[in-house]
Amino acid sequence: MPIPAFGLGTFRLQGQVVIDSVSTGLELGYRVIDTAQIYENEAEVGQAITASGIAREELFITSKIWIANFAKDRLIDSLKESLNKLQTDYLDLTLIHWPSPEDQVPVEEFMGALLEAKQLGLTRQIGVSNFTVDLMQQAIAAVGAENIATNQIELHPYLQNRKVVEFAQSQGIQITSYMTLAYGEVLKDPLIQQIADRLQATPAQVTLAWAMQQGYAVIPSSTKRANLQGNLQACALTLSDADMALIAGLDRGQRLTSPKGIAPQWD
Repeated sequence: MPIPAFGLGTFRLQGQVVIDSVSTGLELGYRVIDTAQIYENEAEVGQAITASGIAREELFITSKIWIANFAKDRLIDSLKESLNKLQTDYLDLTLIHWPSPEDQVPVEEFMGALLEAKQLGLTRQIGVSNFTVDLMQQAIAAVGAENIATNQIELHPYLQNRKVVEFAQSQGIQITSYMTLAYGEVLKDPLIQQIADRLQATPAQVTLAWAMQQGYAVIPSSTKRANLQGNLQACALTLSDADMALIAGLDRGQRLTSPKGIAPQWD
């Protein structure tokens, strides 16, 4: 079961803001919603989903287990708490949000607990986020590559993360790109603006289409209806090989997310 190519992110959105974003997104046709325990918005996301009246089987809901909940005796209980907040019996995808700092909880332990959650029917698929090649190798050793649906990583034109991408793809693990618009930085890029003008598209649409055309899933967030609608239209945009090659040349290893004490030793 592949990860849907396009979804709605909810990072940094809380309270009424996230309710409005998710409600508008669902109204516009979004059916994939990405949240996390640490975002502290699962209850509001659940509220918006329930109020939408959309049948559960039409939706694809992802959440992520926070590092405080990695221990074998805690992970499944924390997932049940997430399900309760989200007002659903199961998740479509559950990820390990970040690797355990200083390996306090071994990869084998939390991946084993996550696989057990899948076997219990609490989640349809499992995966990882912010994992390096070494950490992916450890996760594969623990549960098998066939049980790791995706690695969700920071990936945008300025950070193309090729080592991680190549290894994941060689194992049949899909890449989900978060922060695909680099907090809006790439939208100001002259090259991306030029391509957008030529295609009568927005820089955001060009960037999202670039990621999806490489087989990555994307989960952009927005609080503005026009942006939510515009982002969705990226699914209908196709870039030429020449444009793809030009954007490939923008990579400069510019990482925007690397929380001290949590981030691994990046590839």
